[in-house]
Amino acid sequence: MTAYADKLARLADDLAGAGGAAGVGLAKRTSNLFRDRARGRRPRIDLGHFRDVVRIDPAAGCVEAEGMATYAALVEATLRQGTMPAVVPQLKSITIGGAAAGVGIEATAFRQGLVHDTLLALDVLTGDGRIVTCTPDNEHRDLFFGFPNSYGTLGYALKATARTLPVRPFVRVAHTRFGDAASCFHAVAAHCAANDADFLDGVVFAPDELYLTTGTLVGEAPYRSDYTGERIYYRSLRERREDFLALADYLWRWDTDWFWCSQNVGAQHPLVRRLLGRRRLNSLFYQRVMRWNSRWGLSRAWDRLRGVHAESVIQDVDIPLERAADFLAFLHAEIGILPVWICPLRTSAATFPLYPLRPATVYVNFGFWDVVRRREPHEPGFHNRRIERMVGALGGLKSLYSDSYFTPDEFHTAYGGDAYAALKARYDPGNALGDRYRKCVLRQRR
Repeated sequence: MTAYADKLARLADDLAGAGGAAGVGLAKRTSNLFRDRARGRRPRIDLGHFRDVVRIDPAAGCVEAEGMATYAALVEATLRQGTMPAVVPQLKSITIGGAAAGVGIEATAFRQGLVHDTLLALDVLTGDGRIVTCTPDNEHRDLFFGFPNSYGTLGYALKATARTLPVRPFVRVAHTRFGDAASCFHAVAAHCAANDADFLDGVVFAPDELYLTTGTLVGEAPYRSDYTGERIYYRSLRERREDFLALADYLWRWDTDWFWCSQNVGAQHPLVRRLLGRRRLNSLFYQRVMRWNSRWGLSRAWDRLRGVHAESVIQDVDIPLERAADFLAFLHAEIGILPVWICPLRTSAATFPLYPLRPATVYVNFGFWDVVRRREPHEPGFHNRRIERMVGALGGLKSLYSDSYFTPDEFHTAYGGDAYAALKARYDPGNALGDRYRKCVLRQRR
C-alpha cells in the first residue's frame, strides 16, 4: 500500500507538470486488442509501472491490484493465499485494468458474471486529470458502473479491487458430447440453474459435435495432465471423458495454444512445437507473430496470389441463452468458422450502461477467431457486418476489442450513448482521452 501511495504522489506531480491527462498513456508492448491502428505518439507520462498486486485478503474474499497487473501475476499471488480472482480471463497477458475497461470472461462466468461484475472498487485517473475512487455506492458510482466497455476514453484504472474465491489444488474436468445445439444449450440451462460445478465452458467442432466441459475443484487427483508442451488441450475434449489438471494449469489451459489459433503459425505440428519449446508456446508469442504478419502483409500477399478474398473475423459475442441455438445456426450457415468456443455467463443484478446486458440473465458467449476466405469479392467488413446485425437482432452484444463496423447511430443505441455522453461531460470534458466510437470503430488514436 505504501508503494502504491508513493506512485500516486509521483503521478500527481507528473500530471501537474504535464498539464493534465492528455499526455498520459500505457505504452504497452503487448495488447489483446485485435484492430490495427496507426502508431500514436509515445505518452509523456507512462502508467506502465502501475503493475503490482497490492493486497490480498482471503478472509474478506478480495484482491487489490494496480491496473497494469496481469492476470498471470494475480493468479500466482492469489493461489499462494488459497484463493483466485472470481473470473480469470483466458490469456496471461490480460491486465485487470484492461479487463475492467473492456469485457472479460471465463468459465466461472456462469456463476460469477463478467470481470466487471466482480469488481468492488476502482481508482481511476480521469480525463480531466483527477484521481478518483469509485465504488458502487459513493459519489462516483456513475463512473464505477460506466467504466466497463469505455476502453480508456473515460480514464485509466490505477487500481482495482475484485472478488476472489477459495480454491483447492486440482480441477476434475468432465467432457460431455452433444449431437445438436438444442440439447447442448438445454444442458447449459440445467447447469446454470443447479450451480453444480465450479467451471463451465465448451467447444463446437461441428453442427453435430458439441462438447460441454464442467470443472470441479478437488483436493486430490489420481494424475495431472500437462497441456503446456507436446499435448494440446482442445484436442483432449474429443479424446477423454474425464481429466485432471492442477488449478493453475486449468486456468491457463487456453493460453498455450491461444485456444486453437496456434495452428495458424504451425505450432501444432509436433516438430515445430518441439523447436519452439515451452517458452514460446503461449499467447504472447503468437500475438507477436500475428502483429508482425499484419505489419508486413505476408498473408495478404499470399491470398492475392491465390485469387482469394480474405476477411479477418475475430469476435466474441454474448447472446441470450434462449437465442443461442439460433445464433449458432447462423454461424454455421453463413460464416463457417470452426471450432467455436462457448462460455455461459450469468449477469449480476447491476446495470452497466456502456455494456447493457440484461441484469440477472443467462447469456452464452461465442468466441470465433479465424479468416473467412472466399473466391467472390465482398466489401470490407462484409462478414463482420452480418455478424453485428445478427447479434443485434437476437438481443445480444459483441465485444469491441476487434474490428467493428457500426454506424454512429447503431453504436450510440447499442452501447449506451446517452450515458457515455454524460460520463464524458463529467470526467473528460476536454476530450483528452478521445472518443470511444472513433477508437473502437474508426480505429483512430486520440
